[in-house]
Amino acid sequence: MACEMFVLGSRDFRLPGLGSYLQTAANAGDTRGICWGLVAMIGVIILIDQIIFRPVIAWAEKFKLEQVGDESTPHSPILALLRESRILYWSNSLFLPFRERLDLHFAQRGEIASSARGKSSIWSEALPVMAIAILVGILYAVAKMFAMLATISSYELHSLLLGAGATFLRVEVALLLAALWTIPVGVTIGLRPRLSAVAQPIAQIAASVPATALFPIILLVLIRAGGGLGIGSVVLLVLGTQWYILFNVIAGAMAIPTDLKEVCSTYRLSRTERWRCLFLPAIFPYLITGLVTASGGAWNASIVAEYVRFRGKTISTPGLGAVISEATDGSNFRLLLAATVVMATIVVTMNRLVWRRLYATAATRFKLEG
Repeated sequence: MACEMFVLGSRDFRLPGLGSYLQTAANAGDTRGICWGLVAMIGVIILIDQIIFRPVIAWAEKFKLEQVGDESTPHSPILALLRESRILYWSNSLFLPFRERLDLHFAQRGEIASSARGKSSIWSEALPVMAIAILVGILYAVAKMFAMLATISSYELHSLLLGAGATFLRVEVALLLAALWTIPVGVTIGLRPRLSAVAQPIAQIAASVPATALFPIILLVLIRAGGGLGIGSVVLLVLGTQWYILFNVIAGAMAIPTDLKEVCSTYRLSRTERWRCLFLPAIFPYLITGLVTASGGAWNASIVAEYVRFRGKTISTPGLGAVISEATDGSNFRLLLAATVVMATIVVTMNRLVWRRLYATAATRFKLEG
């Protein structure tokens, strides 16, 4: 929705697609149009899931390294049909000589290219010149950036810092709220293959529905209930980022070896002991990955969560995302650049001080390896 349609100053950019259709319906408050767009999107998602992803998931079971097999494994009617298809079998045998000739052709071309690579010196002479030109271009862009940032007024800088603080708090609250329900639900789904076969497609469909398409309905409910965009922006951040955590937690739970689960059952560990000794340590690396991607998604979603057009009106709340959206609408490129630099600085700082250290902890203390 954000990629296929956006406004930059007086210019309106849009491409044909479901994203621009949903964005137009959301801006107009057209609930019926939003519903029809979601129906079309969900239909496409279901087809892709059944035709592509379910067969791949079922086929990927052959690569699991376990000594004890699962009670039930994923199945796909499409994959079973492909495996039993006589047409594919005969076509594979028919095109086998052609494939072998093609492989031989490219292998010979690779040998010729590798031998010619050592003889040619033109590129080796041109590479330093290209590197210098790229370096000069980067230095020029940095100089222009600092020249634009130097024109930022004290009022704009103050609003930037306040907005950055407000958005930072919203992002952290959204991550906390999302983790509170995705961790237990994700582990439960990942440990039960039968439940996963039903719940994962549903979760994939729900995750593929853009939160911004649902936001006008949520905003309307909040306005009628007496809430504002301050609460609504947090709700939108949760809707847009919770799936990153959920799918990573599910993947972590599914990756727990069956041997360890059998050991827990043999020694009759309680539910609390299983969570403390097995589940949480096993999913910790996956959880950190989910939180990192969810954090980046939350910062991106803040641009549309804190500044909304709804039924011909513009509703905003203090935040860095609102500053970026307002600067984009007003073609204020220096403020847009400054806000983008501040957001990138915060994200990089969090990655350096928090997420990198947690990744190191996950790699040293929570690896399921002998």
